[in-house]
Amino acid sequence: MTTQTLTYAAPLLLDDPTLFIERAFVAGDWIAADHGATVSVTDPATGAVIGTVPACSADETRRAISAAETAQRAWRRLPVPRRCAVIEEWHRLIMANQTDLARIMTAEQGKPLAEAAGEIAYAATFVKWYAAEGLRVHGQEIASPFADRRILIRKEPVGVCAAITPWNFPAAMITRKAAPALAAGCAMVVKPSEMTPFTALALAVLGQRAGMPAGLLSVVTGLPAAIGPELTGNPAVRMLTFTGSTRVGAMLIQQCAGTVKKLGMELGGNAPFLVFDDADVERAVEGAMASKFRNAGQTCVCANRFLVQSGIHDAFVERFGAAVRALNVGAGTQEGITIGPLINDAARRKVADHVADALANGASIAAEAAAPEGFAAPVVLTGVTPAMRLCEEETFGPVAPVIRFETEEDAIALANATPYGLASYFYTQDMDRAWRVSEALEFGLVGLNTGAMAMECAPFGGMKQSGLGREGGAEGLEEFLETKAFHWAGLKTGL
Repeated sequence: MTTQTLTYAAPLLLDDPTLFIERAFVAGDWIAADHGATVSVTDPATGAVIGTVPACSADETRRAISAAETAQRAWRRLPVPRRCAVIEEWHRLIMANQTDLARIMTAEQGKPLAEAAGEIAYAATFVKWYAAEGLRVHGQEIASPFADRRILIRKEPVGVCAAITPWNFPAAMITRKAAPALAAGCAMVVKPSEMTPFTALALAVLGQRAGMPAGLLSVVTGLPAAIGPELTGNPAVRMLTFTGSTRVGAMLIQQCAGTVKKLGMELGGNAPFLVFDDADVERAVEGAMASKFRNAGQTCVCANRFLVQSGIHDAFVERFGAAVRALNVGAGTQEGITIGPLINDAARRKVADHVADALANGASIAAEAAAPEGFAAPVVLTGVTPAMRLCEEETFGPVAPVIRFETEEDAIALANATPYGLASYFYTQDMDRAWRVSEALEFGLVGLNTGAMAMECAPFGGMKQSGLGREGGAEGLEEFLETKAFHWAGLKTGL
């Protein structure tokens, strides 16, 4: 099997070429970096450069923050229905340009076109949800202990927000943060991954067309070292929201301490996927495929460890292996491809190292899909033990290690034996066990008989070293609001 040779017309053979912009978006203007430096963006399937973006510095970032301050003052005063109408129009434009946005994403991120289009639709659900949820921000009155006093609880926007977003979901991780921020009345400066900036810039184009005022949503492109310290150290930024590794998240928390920012941290995971003897095997395999191999395993919530009870172990491995061998690996632009490339060489090396360590310590390959040179082959490993690297670290690739367990207590202990607590999955048809296990798992997301839990209407986030705060649902909007208690005393009530 060989990968397709990709040639890109400028820009990428889009129906609307104006969506592909090699400029940063600062204060309503499309700019180059002041010093003229750029960062190249490559297609992970071929290594070909698809374009460049400005390598912004602290200066451009500071201008974006200043413009956000100005825009936010007017935006928060705008009647909520008018704010939400702009957000609703952003949703309409995203869906109207779904195909082009998917093409841009596949070019820079690698996931198959159908999967990229699915992410655009998923990203748009957050915009749609918060366009409506923004209308439902309510305060309340508290019963006062004094006759001449009224106590009102107000919900107000936190202020200028900064978002640092990852490469694995370059659209959804922006809308999941930006849509609630805008609905709450905040302005936002987005720093997308330097590996996938063009999707973010295309979303900014559509935001501008939707009627967002200049400075409300800026996108600063470039390297983290040049941009991050300004986002974390500038006192005008009241909140920082980040999706990425726990190591980087901890560093950002430290950098934000000096200005005591509100924080949203969606960090690393080590998701267990438990299959009990009484599980529906077909359904468990279906969920395993959805969880493990979405985005070639490059998701923070994908199953990292499969814990399978002895009585069902062999049947599960057999059917799981057959499904994995049927996967088609290649460039995301090719017809019929279900698994695209990993993002870069470092990601491929990590996957190879994890598999090599497991095999050297007694694991065996139970099933493997065919893959062209330069692509990571999806693989199922058996004979895995908890001490192997791929059980202790997040692999972030298409590797499915299977651990055999005997009792429910063993499974829960193995599942919780990690400093991370983002996502977990388990399969059983015993409803007593369902309650016991769901309450015992130390994870912010628990899925029973499903391999997918991320959706716009429900909170998403982790426990322990997997982060702070929640995204999605009503809780996701609350992250961008401050609670103000307004005490009105000295009223002449006639009492």
